[in-house]
Amino acid sequence: MSVIIETPNQPRTRKRANWEKYGWLFMRVSGPLLIVLVFTHLVVNLVLGDGITAIDFAFVAGKWADPFWQVWDLAMLWLAMIHGTNGMRTIVNDYTSRETVRVRLNYTLWAVCGLLVLLGTLVIFTFDPCPANGAASLLPSFCPAR
Repeated sequence: MSVIIETPNQPRTRKRANWEKYGWLFMRVSGPLLIVLVFTHLVVNLVLGDGITAIDFAFVAGKWADPFWQVWDLAMLWLAMIHGTNGMRTIVNDYTSRETVRVRLNYTLWAVCGLLVLLGTLVIFTFDPCPANGAASLLPSFCPAR
């Protein structure tokens, strides 16, 4: 005859977020979305336009004058950076044996990702092909005379 001992009531603990699950889900969602964003970007810029010879400073300036393309490029930047950093985080977690090295590498990865996303976002939204105090000889031909 066996005696069944009931488990005493354990104090409630906060459920922690399962970051591995969210990272895995993000990779599965962002991958196909990135494929659509990147291939549409390539088709619109290279196939439907005049090819690679048409891509210059004026082309980018004209493209980024439209908020739609700013948001499109911003989505590509954010998704690609976070997707790539999450992939590198997985590699670091798989191949580092010391906990301190793993933690430092992961913090460095996310810090660099955050910095590049911030700088890229600033470039996309503050890009001005015709700065107010620019020398006339250095400005593109499409800038109005000041």
